[in-house]
Amino acid sequence: MNLPNKITITRILLGIVMLILLLFPWYDVGFTFPEYVINGEILSLKYIIVGIIFVIASLSDFLDGYLARSKNLVTDFGKVADAIADKILVNGLLIILAYERIIPILIPVIIITRDIVVDSCKMVSGSHGKVVAASILGKAKTMCMMIGLTLVLFNNLPFSLFNVQLGNYLILIATILSVVSGCQYYYNVKDLLFKNSIKK
Repeated sequence: MNLPNKITITRILLGIVMLILLLFPWYDVGFTFPEYVINGEILSLKYIIVGIIFVIASLSDFLDGYLARSKNLVTDFGKVADAIADKILVNGLLIILAYERIIPILIPVIIITRDIVVDSCKMVSGSHGKVVAASILGKAKTMCMMIGLTLVLFNNLPFSLFNVQLGNYLILIATILSVVSGCQYYYNVKDLLFKNSIKK
C-alpha cells in the first residue's frame, strides 16, 4: 500500500473516531465535557477535539490527493477509499449537525442526494472510458464546506463575537455550489447516460 492510500485510510479512521465522539452517549456513562466561555460564547471541549480531528483529516485529504497525482500513485483502491473517507467525514458530520439542529436538515439531504446522482453518473461515464475532471465549482464547494464545518465546530469563533455565523453561511454556499456543480457534471455526461436509449 502506497503512502497516499495509507493517508486515506488514516482519514477514514479519523472520521470514524470523530463520529463516535459526537454520537457516544457520554451523559449516560456519567461523563461531561468541560465547557469554556469566550466573551459570552460557550464552546465545549468535545467540539474542540472534534474540530481538531476534522481539520487534520481535511488537510490530509488535500495531501494524499497531491501526493497521488504528483508521484503518479493513483490507484483504484485509492479512488474508492478516498470517496468513502469523504462521505464519512463530511456527510456523517452534516447529518449529526442537522440532528442537533445546528444546521438545517435540508442541507445534508441536498448534499447526499447530489452525491448519489454524481456517483451514478461517474459509474456510467467510467464504464465508457470517460473521466470528467473535478470542476472549479466542485473544488470551491469542497473548500467552502471544509472551512464552514470547521468554523461551526468551533462555534463560529471568532466571527460569532461579532454576531456573524460565517461557518453556516459557507456551508449554505457550499450546498448551492454542490447543486450547480452536480448539474454541470450531469450535463457533461448526459450523452453517455442516454446513449443506449437513443439508439433504441
